Amino acid sequence: MAAPSHVAHCRSSSTRLTPPAFVDFSSRNGINKLFFARSSDFRRAKRCFCVRNVFSVPEQKVQQDSTTDVDEGIPSDLSFTPDADSIASSIKYHAEFTPLFSPEKFELPKAFFATAQSVRDALIINWNATYEFHEKMNSKQAYYLSMEFLQGRALLNAVGNLELTGAYAEALNKLGHSLETVASQEPDAALGNGGLGRLASCFLDSLATLDYPAWGYGLRYKYGLFKQLITKDGQEEVAENWLEMGNPWEIVRNDVTYPVKFYGKVVTGSDGKQHWIGGEDIKAVAYDVPIPGYKTKTTINLRLWSTKVPSEDLDLLAFNSGDHAKACLAQANAEKMNDTHPTLCIPELMRILIDLKGLSWEEAWNITQRTVAYTNHTVLPEALEKWSFELMQKLLPRHVEIIEMIDKQLVDEIVSKYGTSDPELLVKKLNALRILENFDLPASVADLLVELNESKANEPPETLEIVDETSESDDKIKHEEEEKPQKKKTVSPEPAPVLPKLVRMANLCVVGGHAVNGVAEIHSEIVKNEVFNDFYELWPEKFQNKTNGVTPRRWIRFCNPNLSDILTKWIGAEDWVLKTEKLAELRKFADNEDLQIEWRRAKRSNKEKVASLIKQKTGYSVNADAMFDVQIKRIHEYKRQLLNILGIVYRYKKMKEMSAEERKAKYVPRVCIFGGKAFATYVQAKRIVKFITDVGATINHDPEIGDLLKVVFVPDYNVSVAELLIPASELSQHISTAGMEASGTSNMKFAMNGCILIGTLDGANVEIREEVGEENFFLFGAKAHEIAGLRKERAEGKFVPDERFVEVKNFVRSGAFGSYNYDELIGSLEGNEGFGRADYFLVGKDFPSYIECQEKVDEAYRDQKKWTRMSILNTAGSAKFSSDRTIHQYAKEIWDIKPLELP
Repeated sequence: MAAPSHVAHCRSSSTRLTPPAFVDFSSRNGINKLFFARSSDFRRAKRCFCVRNVFSVPEQKVQQDSTTDVDEGIPSDLSFTPDADSIASSIKYHAEFTPLFSPEKFELPKAFFATAQSVRDALIINWNATYEFHEKMNSKQAYYLSMEFLQGRALLNAVGNLELTGAYAEALNKLGHSLETVASQEPDAALGNGGLGRLASCFLDSLATLDYPAWGYGLRYKYGLFKQLITKDGQEEVAENWLEMGNPWEIVRNDVTYPVKFYGKVVTGSDGKQHWIGGEDIKAVAYDVPIPGYKTKTTINLRLWSTKVPSEDLDLLAFNSGDHAKACLAQANAEKMNDTHPTLCIPELMRILIDLKGLSWEEAWNITQRTVAYTNHTVLPEALEKWSFELMQKLLPRHVEIIEMIDKQLVDEIVSKYGTSDPELLVKKLNALRILENFDLPASVADLLVELNESKANEPPETLEIVDETSESDDKIKHEEEEKPQKKKTVSPEPAPVLPKLVRMANLCVVGGHAVNGVAEIHSEIVKNEVFNDFYELWPEKFQNKTNGVTPRRWIRFCNPNLSDILTKWIGAEDWVLKTEKLAELRKFADNEDLQIEWRRAKRSNKEKVASLIKQKTGYSVNADAMFDVQIKRIHEYKRQLLNILGIVYRYKKMKEMSAEERKAKYVPRVCIFGGKAFATYVQAKRIVKFITDVGATINHDPEIGDLLKVVFVPDYNVSVAELLIPASELSQHISTAGMEASGTSNMKFAMNGCILIGTLDGANVEIREEVGEENFFLFGAKAHEIAGLRKERAEGKFVPDERFVEVKNFVRSGAFGSYNYDELIGSLEGNEGFGRADYFLVGKDFPSYIECQEKVDEAYRDQKKWTRMSILNTAGSAKFSSDRTIHQYAKEIWDIKPLELP
């Protein structure tokens, strides 16, 4: 789907176009996001909410001040303060009159939908008031376009933000259910697969909470990524079914539809303008979801786009003749084109401004650059996507024309910047900076380089003094060789390979925007010095940093109520939820024995919940008194789940070599928990999942080891699972190869919940360690600036592996964990070169440092007073990592928007 979101809302009621705005793109492994802020002149399209179903039951109380301006439709005071009885009436009403289930019984699924619809009624009041107020104030708004929104469950978050948790809990008790069990019926919205989708949702929460005028835009995926099953063969994927029973939060806007064009051709009309004609039109339909702020009336909108085709595109003749596949081909094609790249908004905005609004190229380019900014979220080369030029030209011919013109303009700027005195430098810069890869240079530049080369060839050669040091015997041998008859050799030159023509999407982002930022201090330096160094030399003023953050509402207040109550008690007020800097006040109580007792009690309660979850999901029983050691994130070689599990294997091997008494004396009990999805075609990542489950199956059934060590892989990791695991975690592993994790956000969530981190100096780990204190962070491994040298050392055959690393590899190969052949997995850690070999992610290099650091973890955990103090100081030091802080920085320094609180 070719990004209809900003197409739908860029029309103006006047011909005046006042730009300055912002679009934030990012892309990682198919995960993309975009932020779009613009002045009110861009907002005059159809986008107002039409839902006026305020409340369905007369008992419900909607208080509206008599000073409401009816003409303007802006209430000066509007609030919803129902009691448990009126909420119960509302839920019963929706169970009967908004039915999705048979009327006979009020069972849990029906209770959830009716409850969600009741909450949605409350949200709609604030939702309508919010955007009516924004319209009245004619405010500049932020538009956050993301390929993913990993929201998690919405019910508890919504009632919590509305401060109605107690009222809804009481109402459901009256109806025979608990709020917790009703909320557990909600499936996670499958609108993403990882950290960036979750970050997008944290940002929406902060935008609403901080009263910024904003919208979120995304795609309404029917199946999402996949549902992960863990079997004896490792990970298996089945289709996600989150929409199978409907989504009670969304409202379809059948009146908000826009055509999105594909294919066709571009022709020059009699007016001299370019016209994109023919091709195939897909209809984009809007689905709206309310996003409430915390303790505020502001409720912003997440608009998700779905696709369909007009009814006339149904091949009725084919349908009537029984060829249903052919009849529905157009709909099938519309549904399968459900992904895009937000970078396309650059040529799309140019197309709108030039082709539809009639602006000149210079005017349109000025507006587009001032509108767009680029957030980079990764240094991985596969995520700095390059799209096939041929495919793009076929699908989006007009956009490709515009991209070619942007590339030509860029080439001219590079020539102007670097001049022609050094042709080699100029060619190097052109190759590095161009948007189009494997393309000939524009004729003007190519001709210029030819002229330079010809003039250089015509220059007189430098005079050199040549000393002939050949001996007479050398001359004789040379003469004899010349006298011999020479065989004529015929050598056919090998044809040069034809390289595919590509569009560098990240380069287009940098060129098309006014700002570029990384998402952690170390990452932003890598962006400047490595990833986009040539662009940084060209435009140093564009580059800056914005460290990520997470919402403290979902990631402390709602998911960890035990800890939240403690924080409120010891800080003295609940305003830490909005002002996380107040968490730092915990430092003065870190040694208080009463606080430490309460702190450990809360953690133990959370661990008991996770023990139940593990039993339910895996069948394994674990001891809640053991240390909970957790690594939950996308399965990828650079995140090094392999280092973690090899450390566990080494620990297990050493345990087996000891007596029971020795084991107990040396090792503290641990439950090692993994979670995360391996991309379906990422073979090596799936091997790691299989290996983890095989190791777990062996260790967990070993009677000699018992509760001293357990290994668990929690299947189908998602936001709801994270909301249980993170509050219960005591040690969290963030052990990526240094310089490869842009930021990470789960590390922030763990620190907020009093979990101590073991990790490398990578991403936000660097800043977390500074904030919580070096003594409260377990550090190991090579530093980012050392990585290139270490890989070079490996390639030259100079790396000597630690004997403990050799020992653990041999143990795996011995068949200790079953009959599966792990030669390919272990082989990736060996050799000095070759694809899939040479230990590119330096597991072997960091292994000895890692296991030595884990010994320090055991030592610290034995002293529970010391450990609890470290835990408290991690929460105290997490104040900086709220997404509220991040949003304020973006809004002030890039977007230029201001909060707008409803009266």
